[in-house]
Amino acid sequence: MVIALAFSMLLPILLGIGLYLKSAPLLKDQSLFQILFSTSWKPLSGHFGLAPFIISSLWVTIIALILAGPICLLSAIHLTQYAKPIVLRIMHPVIDILAGIPSVIFGVWGVLVIVPWVGDFIGPIFDKQITGYSILSGGIVLAVMIIPFILNILIEVFRTIPEELTEVTLSLGATRWMVIKHVLLKKAFPGIVSAFSLGLSRAFGETIAVLMVVGNVTQIPTGALQPGYPLPALIANNYGEMLSIPMYDSALMLAALVLLVIVILFNVVSRWLIHRLEKNIG
Repeated sequence: MVIALAFSMLLPILLGIGLYLKSAPLLKDQSLFQILFSTSWKPLSGHFGLAPFIISSLWVTIIALILAGPICLLSAIHLTQYAKPIVLRIMHPVIDILAGIPSVIFGVWGVLVIVPWVGDFIGPIFDKQITGYSILSGGIVLAVMIIPFILNILIEVFRTIPEELTEVTLSLGATRWMVIKHVLLKKAFPGIVSAFSLGLSRAFGETIAVLMVVGNVTQIPTGALQPGYPLPALIANNYGEMLSIPMYDSALMLAALVLLVIVILFNVVSRWLIHRLEKNIG
């Protein structure tokens, strides 16, 4: 058991070392700063700027969280505070089924429904003629994918709060909404931050569904209706192809390393934030 635990703890480090060794040839040839902030992605010319892919990933992730956040929070509050217990018992397996659907299914749904909807209805609202393959489509599909993931965690967070705490507050004359606002949300705040942080990490690394609807155009998107090219899509689309180009393999491995580092940073910052919040609340 101790060996298994040690292996689990060392796994991210081993992954990072492996990706660094594979990307080392490119780092010897070009500086990390130049690669991260350059917008030029021309493998045949030896230019491997990752800025368009990093910014596209951030765009898609932020849109997904903005769309999924209120839905998850309000749904969790309703299911745990207002709905009858039988509703939660019915919803639990439904949420689990949604969480278990393969991402490629969401990608196909995005191509068939979301992309035409964005192209035919959202684009004209902003006076734009677009195909629908855009950052917004990627964000919508990703939001639907992470809703069951975040919602499950939030439900468990709210259920861990002792009922006595809310009952005492209600007995003092507070309304149900006052209890939720001043007691429940305050007590559950570290858990809420943790749920959204884990959702953020999940969203940032999602690949298949996003690459099917986001357009995969190498450019820095300046709006949600423009196509983009997130980091996971870059790796999935290109690894195994064109590896005869010098440094191409190293560039893709560096992209994977950047993705791993960003996800680990999200988790570390969220853990630090949760620790600070728990300390302040306690």
